[in-house]
Amino acid sequence: MDSNPPATSPGAEVPPGIGVFDSGVGGLTVLRALRSALPDTPLHYVADSGHAPYGPKSTEAIVARCLAIGEHLIAHGAALIVVACNTATAHAVAALRARWPALPIVGIEPGIKPAVQATRNGRIAVMATQATVNSERYRQLIATHGGPVHVHSQACPGLVDRIETGHLDDARLQELLRTYTDAVKASGADTVLLGCTHYPFIQDRIEALLGPEVTVLNTEGAVARQALKRWTELGLSAHSASVRLESTGDPAPLERLATLALQTPQTACQIDL
Repeated sequence: MDSNPPATSPGAEVPPGIGVFDSGVGGLTVLRALRSALPDTPLHYVADSGHAPYGPKSTEAIVARCLAIGEHLIAHGAALIVVACNTATAHAVAALRARWPALPIVGIEPGIKPAVQATRNGRIAVMATQATVNSERYRQLIATHGGPVHVHSQACPGLVDRIETGHLDDARLQELLRTYTDAVKASGADTVLLGCTHYPFIQDRIEALLGPEVTVLNTEGAVARQALKRWTELGLSAHSASVRLESTGDPAPLERLATLALQTPQTACQIDL
């Protein structure tokens, strides 16, 4: 049962806002960028932590979760949805757009093109979930934008699980990071793209392990700019900086990391979805 209070009183019009979701807490890095770009727009974030991680799941399972969350966000006033998850975008954004063709839906995907433009030695690496690395959309991005550049695809099983706990000083997390960054360094890449929204939470650690000669990129800012463009096109009036945070799992990590991401105390509720 939804433990959140109703968004509005009975009979009241639900104010339009932006719905954001991720398989867990990783999309908070996108939420942070959205808040900066749209400071006076209501934001409603759903962390599907009760069903995380998406990485090992089938496309059918990911699509089912995304459609259920989309329905929930729309019911609570979302006039635009941001899929703040690379894996969900790769596997389900087409299904979301087919279900709601009139609704602006902004996805996030690995920024292969800017990484290719940034490399100095013609070698880049992408750190992402196994599902993203295995997706047809990811292969298309490399085929379209990779050109002559060598792309090392580094799947990072377990990273999302460790970040989801909200304890970023976890020793096992550091051990996993060292394993994956050692593989990236062995590839010779001088530019590394973070292909999962969870990873910017630990970007400083990734950069420290890779060393100063490696450039690390993420794509949250680009997503926020696209959302701002689409929101402006809607011409809706919104004058509220409210943030609604919900989790299908334990809300404590979401609350803890949202407070860190937004730099103000946040409260999260658990929902049954």
